[in-house]
Amino acid sequence: MERKIITTLDGSTTIQIVDWEECYHSKNGAIQEAYHVFIKNGLHLMQGKSVSILEIGFGTGLNALVTLLEAQKSNLTIDYIGVEAYPVSLEEAMAMNYSNQLQMDTTAFEKLHTSPWEETIPISPTFKLTKRKQFFDQIDDFDQFDLIYFDAFGYQFQPELWSTGIFQLMFNALKENGVLVTYAARGVVKRSMKEVGFTVTKVEGPPGKREMMIAYKKKK
Repeated sequence: MERKIITTLDGSTTIQIVDWEECYHSKNGAIQEAYHVFIKNGLHLMQGKSVSILEIGFGTGLNALVTLLEAQKSNLTIDYIGVEAYPVSLEEAMAMNYSNQLQMDTTAFEKLHTSPWEETIPISPTFKLTKRKQFFDQIDDFDQFDLIYFDAFGYQFQPELWSTGIFQLMFNALKENGVLVTYAARGVVKRSMKEVGFTVTKVEGPPGKREMMIAYKKKK
C-alpha cells in the first residue's frame, strides 16, 4: 500500500497509509497525542521509579522517544518492549521531524531505530529497549508489565487487533494492578476489554478526539 509522510496540526510528522487514509498518529498532532495518551494518562499513573512497558505497535518510535524524555525528567528507569509486525524503514523513521520538534539532537531517536531486533539495548543509562518483530496474537508474556501502550491501527481497519482474544493476551501480560492505555474509545473495544477482566474508564481524549480509554488489571 502507498505510504507518505504528512505534517500534523502540531507541526510534527507521521506516516499515512494512503489507501486507508489512516495514519500512525493523529492528524491533529502526533506529538500532542503521544504525550496526552501515553504519558499523561499512562506513564504518569505509575507509582514506582522502575517501570516495565509493552508497546503494541512500535511504529515510528515516537511513543518510545517521548517516554525516554519523560523518564529522564522524572528520574525513572524504563524497561521498554516494542512489538511490531511490519517495521517502518530506517529511511521513513529518520524522515520524521520529532527530534527537531522536541528540541533535541537526533542521537537517541536514531538509536531507537538502528538498534537490532530481538536484543535488549541500552538507549540511555536508565532506558533499555527490546524490539520484537512479532504479530500481536503471538504475544505470550505473563505477569510481565506495569504498563501497556496499545497503539494498533484503528478498529475500522483491523478489528482483529481489538478482539477479546488480543485483550486476553494483554491482560495476561500485565502485572497485578497494571494499566493498559489506548487512544481508542469504541464501545465494542470497551466490551472486549471488560470481558477479559479489565476495569475500564473513559477520560478526555487528545486534540481532535472526545474520549480515550484506560483499562486496569485490578487486584482481585
